[in-house]
Amino acid sequence: AARGAPAGAATGMWAKGLWALLAALRAGWCLLPQAGYLHPDEFFQSPEVMAGDILNLQVYYPWEFLSSSPCRTAVFPLMTSGVTYWVIKSLQQLDLCSNCINSYTLLVSPRLLFTVSSFILDYSAYRLAPSWEADPWKALLLLAGSYVTLVFYTRTFTNTLEGLLFALLMVLVSSRKSDGSLAVPTSSPLIGIITTAGFFNRPTFLAFALMPLLYWASSIIDSQKSIKTVVNHFLKLVLCACFTAVVFIMADTFYFTSMGLDNLYSIRKGSLVNVLGQLNEKIIVTPFNFLSYNLNPHNLALHGSHPRVTHFAVNGIMLFGILHILAVAAGFKMLRKYIHHLVWARSHCQGSSGLLVLSEGNPTLLLFYFVPLAFLSLFSHQEPRFLIPLILPLVLFSTSQHRAVKWKHVIVIFNVLGALLFGCLHQGGLIPCLFHLEQLVHSPESLNHPRHYTLLFAHTYMPPRSLLNIKKRDTYIEVIDMAGSEEETLCQTVEQHANNFTCNDCHVFVIIPGTVRATVTKCDVSFKNETLIFPHLSMEDPPQIPLLFSGNWRSQLGLYILQIDRDW
Repeated sequence: AARGAPAGAATGMWAKGLWALLAALRAGWCLLPQAGYLHPDEFFQSPEVMAGDILNLQVYYPWEFLSSSPCRTAVFPLMTSGVTYWVIKSLQQLDLCSNCINSYTLLVSPRLLFTVSSFILDYSAYRLAPSWEADPWKALLLLAGSYVTLVFYTRTFTNTLEGLLFALLMVLVSSRKSDGSLAVPTSSPLIGIITTAGFFNRPTFLAFALMPLLYWASSIIDSQKSIKTVVNHFLKLVLCACFTAVVFIMADTFYFTSMGLDNLYSIRKGSLVNVLGQLNEKIIVTPFNFLSYNLNPHNLALHGSHPRVTHFAVNGIMLFGILHILAVAAGFKMLRKYIHHLVWARSHCQGSSGLLVLSEGNPTLLLFYFVPLAFLSLFSHQEPRFLIPLILPLVLFSTSQHRAVKWKHVIVIFNVLGALLFGCLHQGGLIPCLFHLEQLVHSPESLNHPRHYTLLFAHTYMPPRSLLNIKKRDTYIEVIDMAGSEEETLCQTVEQHANNFTCNDCHVFVIIPGTVRATVTKCDVSFKNETLIFPHLSMEDPPQIPLLFSGNWRSQLGLYILQIDRDW
């Protein structure tokens, strides 16, 4: 025992040091910054909208944030990207920073806030681990070393906020006393607030909140002998939930009725009366609009339809690897045992025996994982990021009974590859490309001799215009997103701008992945400058494997900025 204590202390110190290293990697990689571009929603559901509202930059407003179709709450974008942009704007206005607003700060400042907030996950894992018979530091290492935490939880997704709120909800419903015994959850008001806030952030939060709320309700009912006390807990939850909903509804109604913060700032006393009058006429409840849109199968098909088993068979493995497989195997094993005991109990007229199996092996954690997954699988549109809130119950389950220990080498390799793929390679040239173009259009030469720039993006993800740092009043830059246009359409647009002789000092750039560069070279135009940004991996236009082993491999994994020669 004397020899075991120092060994255990050394192991604990090693685990703490490794976690600190992974935490520093999370923060440092955010500041570097990460070049990978996961999905347009990381920009167009928060930073892009707030850059237009607060910094008055040229942006693209997605349809969800238009006053004609409000489907997203403005509260969380205002509290996250809005706050960070307000800070850098104030610093610049106070002359504390001469160039606070640039493509780097526009990208990194909201991400940094999300990265700091992501440590709520670590706190939750450490708090919850003893409650679920898991080792706290092993759970922290598994969580901090996951590429989902390193990449997805440092991005400005609503799914990231959903995961953080889910973690806080699990902490509130799973409290224990210092001696390890179960404590009666007393945070009914907070539970109501978080559940409602999560619902307004993403209505799918109800799928994640279902099991924690049932767990909380059963704890309240089992621990209270007085019906009056039970009713009091539920009443507190409902009242706080209703109050939170009213706050969100009022904020969203005011925002969308005023059509953005830029109009809010310019409201005078007279027009304020008109706005308040409009509030009475039109109440906006964004989650209901969201549900109305997404419950229509035709609308979901516009965003892509997937088989109902995609989350279960593909996305879970893509995000969590062997941990998802172990959870599925444990779930089937537990279900088989339950059915066996249930059959045995019925044959022996002992109905309760079949339920005893539910007390073995933390099945509640499996329900925390699989119940939301099952509900999300009911919808035909299934993206991997929808599942990132499930990392916490999965990590707790995997570190209980040392399930993940013998797979540690597989877990490390999987997460290193995932971090490189999604943090560096995936659409990895687009953000550096926008940084480069921002410097070009703001160069001293361009400012001294005004020019007109046309930036034509083809076969890339939607470019966030805000990173170009162009004020709304400036009209000398035109951004054209061609998405995945066919060769004929692409060439027609390129040639049209190349032959526009009404503009004397126009500069036209075509931004296109190396895998489809040959498409634009077939157009009847000439290029005088080209810049290759490496690396850039487009899964929509993947590289040809044989060319990756040739001298042309950098072109296959690069993004080209081609300047059209209009004097040709």
